[in-house]
Amino acid sequence: MTRNRAAADGVPLPIMDTYYAQRASAGLIVAEAATPNAVGQTYPNITAIHNDAHVAGWRRVTDAVHAAGGRPMFLQLQHGGRVGHPDTSGLTPLAPSPVPLPETIFTPGGHQEAVVPREMTADDIRATIADFAAAARNALDAGFAGVEVHSANGYLLHQFLAGNTNRRTDAYGGPASGRIRFVAETVRAVADAIGPERVGVRISPHSTVNGIEEGDTERIYPALIEALADIAPAYVHIVRAEPDDPVFREIRTTWPGTLIANPHLPGAAIPADGGLHQATRLLAEGADLIALGRPFLANPDLVHRLRTGAPLNPIRDAYLMYVGGETGYTDYPTLTVGS
Repeated sequence: MTRNRAAADGVPLPIMDTYYAQRASAGLIVAEAATPNAVGQTYPNITAIHNDAHVAGWRRVTDAVHAAGGRPMFLQLQHGGRVGHPDTSGLTPLAPSPVPLPETIFTPGGHQEAVVPREMTADDIRATIADFAAAARNALDAGFAGVEVHSANGYLLHQFLAGNTNRRTDAYGGPASGRIRFVAETVRAVADAIGPERVGVRISPHSTVNGIEEGDTERIYPALIEALADIAPAYVHIVRAEPDDPVFREIRTTWPGTLIANPHLPGAAIPADGGLHQATRLLAEGADLIALGRPFLANPDLVHRLRTGAPLNPIRDAYLMYVGGETGYTDYPTLTVGS
């Protein structure tokens, strides 16, 4: 989950070493979104993975987690698409179609009106896919065991899936078979670069984050899952999964591999049980693993707390997630193991 603690150029800062090492007891850490190229930057002070300095910064993070006894990590690869601004990246955002974000976007100068993105050409599409593959290779050089291709939450790959942001009439638009093409080709390129066993894919059916309106969720995701099954990545990760959702159930029925489910925890607060009730329901509906976000932000020792039934730290002011510095980041208290 994005925490905005990198340098302006996307290099992870030393405070991030501490943050991730504090959470080394997790079964698998999927590190926050890193952009595969400069134009893919979303917000100020987010991480990147497209040059040697980025690799070196992330290498410190993975080394710190391993030194703290953590397991191998995955790195999330995310291109913002239309969720970006020239004042942040220095570049005009790219997107499937020239449809701007219908809300303001945070930049180094504060909130500003979104700009109209430039529609991606065939060359842009090929170059972006190549950038994802190169970023995946960089992630391995930085000590990650694999990557999670971010196709969720209204960012570039999700924009290709959604009807309101993809108005193309070429092979990358139109029916479901066209709108899933960019995602499938990106995942295949990443899998070819580092091996499918090192690749996960993040999706968010029904999500309306960042102005997304999929329009035909029940057709898009079965088609996408069929295409992904042919590539055989290590897992599919569903964001804000609902156990009673017919799309979730269909994905579980048709997806032959590991399925990670992120429980939908309504509101800004953390449930007293850390999301275990929803997690149990998702496991009963066929999820293989459960991904927890907010509970881990406020509880570095979440695994210990859940095992022992200890009370959880609440999220403090949610704004502190994004302002930089230690407050609301590395200063959440931990319990003494055995207490």
